Amino acid sequence: MENFSLLSNLISPVILAFVLGIIASLVRSDLRLPGALYNGLSIYLLLAIGMKGGVELSKTPLSVFIGPAILTLLLGIVTPIIAYAVLRKLGKIDRVNSAAIAAHYGSVSAVTFIIAVSFGTAMGHPPEGFMPALVAILEVPAIVVALMIAFVKDKRAGSWQAGLHEVLAGRSVILLVGGLIIGTLIGAEGFAPVEPFFKSGFQGALVLFLLELGIVAAGRLKDLKKVGPFLIAFGILLPIFHGVLTVWLSQFIGLSVSGAAVLAAMVSSASYIAAPAAVRIALPEANPTYYLTSSLGITFPFNVTIGIPIYYTLAEYLLG
Repeated sequence: MENFSLLSNLISPVILAFVLGIIASLVRSDLRLPGALYNGLSIYLLLAIGMKGGVELSKTPLSVFIGPAILTLLLGIVTPIIAYAVLRKLGKIDRVNSAAIAAHYGSVSAVTFIIAVSFGTAMGHPPEGFMPALVAILEVPAIVVALMIAFVKDKRAGSWQAGLHEVLAGRSVILLVGGLIIGTLIGAEGFAPVEPFFKSGFQGALVLFLLELGIVAAGRLKDLKKVGPFLIAFGILLPIFHGVLTVWLSQFIGLSVSGAAVLAAMVSSASYIAAPAAVRIALPEANPTYYLTSSLGITFPFNVTIGIPIYYTLAEYLLG
């Protein structure tokens, strides 16, 4: 099952488009998506996730949703603390850069979430429909916790409030939370007129988005020498630890095998949209080479190619 899962993930259109983007960058092709198209695709994908999740949430009893929601919130608080401790104690990285990296590894990559959902659906086991609501819950707490660590530990004089505003008012949170609210209010009946647009074109938009992400990720590969072997190992091993922890805890909240695997993929992912924006404002002296290369150049490719099948296999073993 594990070999089949890994193979089916690696030959999916989404992953192959990501690989094509990497190859295009490595051979120095002039292939790039226009900036306006890339931004449009990200808006479409995030709003579609939010609205579809809101529609499902409108049909979900609170008793079913509350357990996963509380666990997700707790993991959003705990994981950046774990990441910060590992970076400081084992990596001997300074406080500011440790906090900056921890913010990325506690938050969530929406694209990793989408790929995890697509993987489970392709395997015949779609996860719970309310999972996008958990993405919205996971997005913010880790960034806030990591910024607070930096400001409290160093007694910094600066505007963490500006960084927090960047998170809450940023495109990711506005679209995810706004979409959730819209979907919850309109329900399945209200969503029906726009459903073909948001569902039929979703996978195609994701393929184009991953093509560009492959190009962007390949651009960070040259920085691997700069981040060093510790951050390379950190970008792979910490996500595995977070994923294993999440699957184990999912046994106690009633998630399905696929739901547990998707939540594990979310918690083990690293943000490269909301977190960089907040860190850039609140911790301007943090080194982007560290947090962007580790999150986008190491963890993202690992998770979408190998990590997700691992989390599904573990979830099947523990919950199946």
